[in-house]
Amino acid sequence: MPEARTVVRAILLVTLMGSIVFASVRLATAPAASADPSVRVQSDYVLMLLQCALGIVVMFLPLIVQRRFAVHLPSAIEIAFFVFLYCAIYLGEVRSFYFRIPYWDNVLHFFSGAMLGALGFVLVQLLNDSQRLHVELSPAFVSFFAFCFALASGVVWEIYEFTADSLLGTNMQKYVTEAGEVLIGRSALHDTMIDLIIDASAALIVTVLGFLWLRPRMGKDAERPAPLLERRPAAD
Repeated sequence: MPEARTVVRAILLVTLMGSIVFASVRLATAPAASADPSVRVQSDYVLMLLQCALGIVVMFLPLIVQRRFAVHLPSAIEIAFFVFLYCAIYLGEVRSFYFRIPYWDNVLHFFSGAMLGALGFVLVQLLNDSQRLHVELSPAFVSFFAFCFALASGVVWEIYEFTADSLLGTNMQKYVTEAGEVLIGRSALHDTMIDLIIDASAALIVTVLGFLWLRPRMGKDAERPAPLLERRPAAD
């Protein structure tokens, strides 16, 4: 019987591939511009294609990491990653939840900040359990790294949004209102800064909880915590 992560990965892959076909067909007939904000224009379908293609690429990153470093990522983190991609790309872009559901973007940024914070802990555990480089890191440093990793990932995402908006004429950073008004100054920065603040808040909550969990388990007389990653035996 296939693992839950395998089933979720397959569902996500089929969904994204179907969305690419849908966006490609609609792109050919969509208007270049429209005064009606409810009508999707060509740039909307270009963004949809970009997001779906990128989603297919990044959804295989956990599998690549597991094979490259011979580790077994926790199923919960991998499934959460797939659920996030489904909610952000298919529900958010294809099904227009970003416009239909209030604060959908904020919820996803909080979810991703928390997930990336947890992933930061996993990456440090990978370093701690390395057979080639064994290090003992304090709970404070592990938590600090996890927080910085989550926040840096959020910054990379904002750079991606800015690049897509600049090159493809999309509106991922919401610098243009539905009425077509181009925002300037502080108003133009609002979406980006709110996203980063939410990312940081979620990551901080997870890393503080992680610190409180690690601290009593990594004292001098405490047992070493069970590894978050299960290392696979080397092939003969």
